[in-house]
Amino acid sequence: MARGRKRKAGRRHPCGKLVQPGKTETLREVTATVLDARQRQYGVTARQAKDERLGSAIGRLAFAGKITAEQLAAAELFGDLMARNRAVMGLPPIHPHSASGLLLDEGIFGRSTAELDPDYVEKIRKRAAAALLMLQTADHDASGTTGRRPSVLVHAVVCYEVDAANWGTADLRNLEHGLEALITLFGIDRGRSTPVSSA
Repeated sequence: MARGRKRKAGRRHPCGKLVQPGKTETLREVTATVLDARQRQYGVTARQAKDERLGSAIGRLAFAGKITAEQLAAAELFGDLMARNRAVMGLPPIHPHSASGLLLDEGIFGRSTAELDPDYVEKIRKRAAAALLMLQTADHDASGTTGRRPSVLVHAVVCYEVDAANWGTADLRNLEHGLEALITLFGIDRGRSTPVSSA
């Protein structure tokens, strides 16, 4: 005879908890929850809470006017490039979006076994290496200044979502210096915030 209570039938959340009737949220309700949270956390109006930039640490710096639109575009391209590089290297993303996403990335279930095109892998690795080299160059250019190195700051905000709202002037200046180097690398046209050549 089986021990314990019989498992109740019904739909379940990924964590295994039963979905309660009438408790499923619509997309509109989820969006409203996110917007309310942004208003409380960042002290913005309901209209400002809809701004996409509030969804990332680097975007919040742009929203606050601490970096330019071009610097934001360079940061987004760098973040996308670093994420692609991790993927082609077989590494999990730094921030998995869910527990099931983490399981997929670790190859526990459902991971695609298709091999990546070697030319694509080489292309991504070369672009990532060029971006990292450009940040190292920015580090050398800023070696006489105070604050942390530009490469460390760019990685912290863009790749690891470190909140930079309370950073000092020296760190913000060095972050901008690193982002300016990436603007040059990606060929971002000033005034348009779009890359001349894709990342």
